[in-house]
Amino acid sequence: MSTSDKKPLPEDVVGTTGHSWDGIEELNNPLPRWWLWSFYACIAFAVIYAVLYPAVPLKSGATPGLLGHSTRAEVAREIERFQEANADLVARLIEVELDPEVIRADADLYNYAVQGGAAVFRTYCAQCHGSGAAGVQAAGYPSLLDDDWLWGGALEDIYTTVTHGIRNEDDPDARWSQMPAFGVDELLTNDEIAQVVQYVRKISGQEHDAALASDGEEVFLYNCASCHMDDGTGDRYQGAPNLTDAIWLYGGSVETLTETVYYARFGIMPSHRERLSEADRRAVATYVHQLGGGE
Repeated sequence: MSTSDKKPLPEDVVGTTGHSWDGIEELNNPLPRWWLWSFYACIAFAVIYAVLYPAVPLKSGATPGLLGHSTRAEVAREIERFQEANADLVARLIEVELDPEVIRADADLYNYAVQGGAAVFRTYCAQCHGSGAAGVQAAGYPSLLDDDWLWGGALEDIYTTVTHGIRNEDDPDARWSQMPAFGVDELLTNDEIAQVVQYVRKISGQEHDAALASDGEEVFLYNCASCHMDDGTGDRYQGAPNLTDAIWLYGGSVETLTETVYYARFGIMPSHRERLSEADRRAVATYVHQLGGGE
């Protein structure tokens, strides 16, 4: 076979890129035409999109595009549309008596209050009370699912708590109570604190030191009963919890109770009077009330 009859090598036809590794040359094969045209079409689309829609970031926004499209404006229009559709229900919710039976009597209104209240709760309340409203004991955030209410569990009570909050400085009508720091302020000795802690564990049905608990009863009656009552059942309307049940805001262990008595607790709930509209506060109060612990 003559030299002219030999089949040309690939590198003789397309050449190489000049890259070589271990004696292997990289061929300079052209890209498939369909890929090139797809690539050019994507470039054209990107240019057209950047001209018609917001695309190029600027210092305080982005180029608006010739069509003036805005996702924020779309969301605003959707919100406005739903507000107009629910305007009648919002007006009725604001005007209706804060009585669960009255609200339940209007099926559409009750459904709107519960569904709307759930959305408000997930946005403004779940961070502390949990997405399921079960609270976080270690941090002092109460469960809203039981029937243990420090400030009352009626619908109107819940609405008041939501509106004004607890122990905050932003609202003069906030619910307010303050437990003395018996250890820090030297109102009780360490021995007396140990005694009253054992007494609290006794009346709450927990394991306890009988001798210390016996001495702790007198300490309790002189120092704690004015708020928690002589029998330890508490006074919800001044924020003093029941110490005889198994429901603890911070925990009922010896260590936790000692810390509570020594340093006191001062949980704060913000006022939502300015954060939420009247309808939203009524809706979230209705939602919380129907979770199972409302009275």
